[in-house]
This record gives sequence, structure tokens and C-alpha cells, in this order.
Amino acid sequence: MKNRPTRRHPSRRTLMSGTVLSSLALAAGTTGTARAASAALPARTGRAATPESYTAIPVAPGGGPTPTDRVHVLRIGPRDAATVLVLVPGMFGAANDFRLMARDLVAAVPGLQVWAFDRREENLADRAGFGGSDPAGYYLDGHYRSQDPAASAFAAGWGLSLTLCDLRAIVLAARAGGTRRVVLGGHSWGATTALAYAAWDFAGRPGFRELAGLAVIDGGVLGAFDGTGTPVQDSPEEVRQRLAAIEGGAVFDMTLSRVGLGSRAESTQIWYQLAGWYAHQDPGGRSILQPRLPAALLPSFPVSNAALLGLLVDAGFGWPNDITVHSGHFAESADSDGVRGWVDDGITPISRVAEAYAGPVPGVWEWYWPARLSVDLDVTDVYADTDLARSLDLRLYHGAGIDVPLYAFGTSYSKGTVVEGARKVAAGSRVPYGVYESDNGMNHLDPLFAATDRNTATHSLAEFLRKVPSATR
Repeated sequence: MKNRPTRRHPSRRTLMSGTVLSSLALAAGTTGTARAASAALPARTGRAATPESYTAIPVAPGGGPTPTDRVHVLRIGPRDAATVLVLVPGMFGAANDFRLMARDLVAAVPGLQVWAFDRREENLADRAGFGGSDPAGYYLDGHYRSQDPAASAFAAGWGLSLTLCDLRAIVLAARAGGTRRVVLGGHSWGATTALAYAAWDFAGRPGFRELAGLAVIDGGVLGAFDGTGTPVQDSPEEVRQRLAAIEGGAVFDMTLSRVGLGSRAESTQIWYQLAGWYAHQDPGGRSILQPRLPAALLPSFPVSNAALLGLLVDAGFGWPNDITVHSGHFAESADSDGVRGWVDDGITPISRVAEAYAGPVPGVWEWYWPARLSVDLDVTDVYADTDLARSLDLRLYHGAGIDVPLYAFGTSYSKGTVVEGARKVAAGSRVPYGVYESDNGMNHLDPLFAATDRNTATHSLAEFLRKVPSATR
């Protein structure tokens, strides 16, 4: 493929060093929270039209501003569904990760509704600029409200314990008093979160007691990430250093600030959403963002909005596996205006990425990922009640008792260790049966956005969901 930038970027997990950054690298801004609207979303048109809504659910106070004491759920599918699949996004992920997958699953599995979980951190994001005429100017010229880490000490306590308490509110709402089955799943660290929920002790009640099944996509525990080349950082010394950094003010995980698209915790996420928004609004038009790209990423010729998004997300440009898809390439020749567009020749059309990334609410990328949550999820990999886990209030007491079916799907990202980890979970528990699938032709984000007819993750997960036991408990 010609004219591709060759600069390679380390992955999110490689970049992560427990958020040990100088406070000078944490860009200051005004404090406050953005109110993410709870609203009915337009149903899809045509034969496959299905209800979609994005609603707020109150949760217990977490020490932050009052508007953060709520989480949101993107609901897709019939309201009278007998089975609800609750999905948790991964690191820096948000609810719109799952919209396209959810639509495909609902169309394939009768009686299924999908709920995609947005953590309380999403209340901190200011997405108001996408309602105006110049979102690039609003965000890239610094007019938006950025969450100041120096005024966000509350986020130092936003770890896995709080996340699972919030998630439980979603699970209980989905169960509707036990009248519906709930399958809990997730992608990447969202898969780790789902497995942690199953093993968690909620005031004496194991989390798995509220579930009819588990579904993990390209993530998990017990060495699931070993094949990525960047295993978890969970030694006592690493944990001590990371907690000290958080105590010193590094409350947000700064990993994505190091990929060259800005120095704030949210800079890269904003770039991705902007790229998706313009590619969705005017895919063939001359890129609005190209003149603002850092020099290291700047193509030597004019590209379209869709091609600019392709530059940021396609595996062929040197970005790491965990933030890329197999989409296509720049057009070999320019149009009449001298602009080179995008050619789809992979499993994930750039239009689907654009539709998901555009949002604006819900979004695909979480702006402010708590550093404490990163620590806790790394330590969760051992999936046992250890002294280190207890010191972090990780109540992983019930892994051996899990007695629900397990689905696991791995891509080329982990080189097989996601499935290996899932098999270990099943072997050390009472899981009645497991379904283990993989597709090495996929990168880490392909299962979320791949074309319906080419998404092996969606196809195999739908088959699993059709066979989930009917009994509720």
C-alpha cells in the first residue's frame, strides 16, 4: 500500500506505566461536568427498525460532583425481551462501541435486548461542541470544558469496586425482579470487568447468582493479555508505585495522550470522535481535520474526511492492534478536486466506524479513564482472593463457584491467550460448558464494527445467546 505513514505507535497497554507522569503534563482546565442527555434515539428505518434509547440510572454517591452519581445505558431491542445482554466497554471505551454489534445481535436472536453500559466517568465529558457548526474549532481551539485533574481528587477512588457497584445497578434493572435472563459480557477490559462481576462478593451474594451466562470478547483474566506482548502490571511494587502516583494527583490514565494527538487525558479521544463525525457527515469532502494533524501523521496529499478517519483507525498505517480495524486504504488517484478518498477492501467498512465514532452521545471513547481502575483491573488478572487483591478492596471470592455458561472470542490481538484464559476460568469453576471461538483475521476493534456478514464474533455470539438456558434465578 503506497503513501502510508510508517511511524509505529506503542499500544495502550505498552504505553501504560501506571500514569506516572509529571503534574506538568496534566493540562489544566475548568472544572465541571457535562450532562449527557437521556433521550430516545431514532429507531432504524426499514424492516430491521428496532427501539433504541439512552437513559440515565441513578447510582450511589462516588465522592464526585452530584451529576456524576449516575450511569447511562444504551438500550437496543424490544422492551419485552426475555433475555438482556449487558455489555461493558473496554479501556477508554464507551457505550457506542456496541451499537452496531447490538443491532446485529438483536436482528439475529429473537427475544433479545442489548444494554451497553456507560460508566460514571462519561458524565465528565463535554460533548456540546458536536451540536454546533464548528466542532473542530470548539475542541481543537480549546473552547470546550476540560476536566482539571488538580480539581478531580475524587477520581482517585474510582476503581473497580465502584464500577462493579454501578454495574450491579444495571444488572438488577435488566433482571426486572428476576423476570428476565441477564447475560453479562464485555470487550477487552470490559470482559475482565464482566468476569470480575461474576466472582465478586456483593454483601455475601456472589455476582454470578444474578446471571444466566457470561460473554467475553478479546479480554479476560488469568493471562488473557499475555499474548499481546504487554502482560498486566500487577506486582506489589508496580502497584505501590502506581498508587503513589495517583495519590500525587495523576488520577486519570494518560496512556492515550502519548500517541501524538495532544497532551490532555482526553485529547486523542476527541480527535477520534471528530474524525468520525466529519467522516459520517461528509465522507467524500476534503478533510476538515487534515490541516490540524501533527506533522508526524500528515499525509503528503489532500485526503477526504473518510480517508482521514481511515488514517487514524486502519491497521495498515502502523497503529497498534488494540486500536485498529481492517478497513481499507487511500484511493490510488485523486478526484476532480485533487482529494484522495477511501477504498474499503477489509472486513470493517470505514462508514461503520464513522457511524459509531460520530456519536455524539453516546460516544465510543471515554475521555477520563480513572488510573485507579487501571490498577484494579491489572490486579484482577490473578482472579483469586489474594492479599494484594484484598488490600485494594477487590472482593474476588467466588470464582470457583461460577456455574453459568461461558462464551469467549479472541482475535489476533492476543495470539490465543484470551481463549486460554477463558478455558482456565471454566476449569477452575463450575461452568457447565464453554464456547471458545477465535478469528485471527480480526484486530482488537474489528468485532465491534465489522460488516454484519463478515463479523464472526457476532455470528458465534448470537449462536451462544440462542442456547442460553431459559431458567432465571
